[in-house]
Amino acid sequence: MLDICLLGTGGMMPLPRRHLTSLMVRCSGSTLLIDCGEGTQTAIREKGWSFKPIDTILLTHFHADHIAGLPGLFLTMGNADRTEPVTVIGPKGIERVIAAVRVIAPELPFEIRTVAIETIEASFRVGELIVDAYHVFHRIPCYGYRITLPRAGRFDRAKADANGVPMAYWSRLQKGEIIEAEDRLYTPDMVLGEARKGLTVTYNTDTRPTDLIRKYADHADLFICEGMYGEPDKLDKARGYRHMTMQEAAVLAAEAEVGELWLTHYSPATTRPEQFMNEIRAIFPRTVASRDGQSAELLFEGGKAGESE
Repeated sequence: MLDICLLGTGGMMPLPRRHLTSLMVRCSGSTLLIDCGEGTQTAIREKGWSFKPIDTILLTHFHADHIAGLPGLFLTMGNADRTEPVTVIGPKGIERVIAAVRVIAPELPFEIRTVAIETIEASFRVGELIVDAYHVFHRIPCYGYRITLPRAGRFDRAKADANGVPMAYWSRLQKGEIIEAEDRLYTPDMVLGEARKGLTVTYNTDTRPTDLIRKYADHADLFICEGMYGEPDKLDKARGYRHMTMQEAAVLAAEAEVGELWLTHYSPATTRPEQFMNEIRAIFPRTVASRDGQSAELLFEGGKAGESE
């Protein structure tokens, strides 16, 4: 299961009732955060979730509305007696950015490990999750992320018997353990069938539409995408600043055949994104004009278990 919460939906600047864009993903006791703009801590508190389990932070790019909340978050995590390392993944230059953050958060009881993305596409393992990063088209280097929770195949007793796997090891192998015993190596594939469809969430902001977005959004259960402007006459502005309109996000969602589209990263001038939904849903019916705190539980074989704000 994946717990998803869009902590904030604003772009450029926070508003009284709208935090800056940030996404929190919980899976099997660990927490992943994408971006950390000003006010992210407040948004986490309002949701009632905890910042303490955050072990990985993915940064799309280094504009202030996506990273300005990092110093305060690190200090709060330190004050909560966290000692486990935190990994921060982002574009080339991430080491310099974290070093600058540490100027006002110099003494922390935990290590901050940085991973720089220096290629157009990259993949990481984060606990049970697979994170794919892909370059998008903004004014500075910027990445989108696809988060996948894989699902192993079903237990195949005939396969286990054919491979001579002792019954005592079946349960452990089903859980992904590799066992070395009796001068032999036993691996999960010796007792499992073909992998089943996992859960996929694709997330991108601050970009024009690109082919890589279509690739990584393909058949995603949930596609969270920038919809900075809803007004048709704002297309030239979106092109100039390398952002995306709601209409363009809906076209991407339709082309990628995603399960559901959540719009986010609204312009401060877009005070009522829901007013554009009739037009946007004519392009892609399963579109949500997200609000701060928009959340869902994604389950295997059935998609969302529930959704709330």
